[in-house]
Amino acid sequence: MSIIKFLTSKTFFKQLGLAIVALLILCFIIFKWLNITTNHGNFETVPNLTGKSIDVAKIELDENNLAMEIQDSANFNPDYPKYSVIEQDPPAGENVKENRKIYLTLNPSGYRKIPVPNIINRTFRQARPTLESLNFEIGKKTYVDNIGKDEVLSLRFEGKVLKPGTLLPKHSKIDVVLGNGNRPN
Repeated sequence: MSIIKFLTSKTFFKQLGLAIVALLILCFIIFKWLNITTNHGNFETVPNLTGKSIDVAKIELDENNLAMEIQDSANFNPDYPKYSVIEQDPPAGENVKENRKIYLTLNPSGYRKIPVPNIINRTFRQARPTLESLNFEIGKKTYVDNIGKDEVLSLRFEGKVLKPGTLLPKHSKIDVVLGNGNRPN
């Protein structure tokens, strides 16, 4: 029997028809199974957790059948309480499946600490950008008798003299003691 005769025979068309019907039935069963196992059309609404403590966030997520995944944050935000949620993904109001992980970014306890650079005996013009690039703020400028005009003689934080390498929180105000250009007596 040749291939052309076989492809035009009744047997071939019967087998082809049975294969198509079996494939359609298999697809129908798979789609029904997927609808049942994936809870198609059933969603949970993500609550707004921004600004809430981790305990309150856990309770709200449990009530909505959602899971929590905590991501640490290195960036302190003074607008939110310590250890509260500052970001969430997916955002509030979005519809998600049951048991979906909600990723929470927490506010740390404070700004991270940065070492104070060694800027002693440099001019204030050189010292200012160095301090500001490290997110320190320039506090009070005090002038004392020293031949080096505007030369940084010492740094102070809350009245205490700072040594280079001392760890201070970001955005700390550092007071600067500068020379006024007069010879000391």
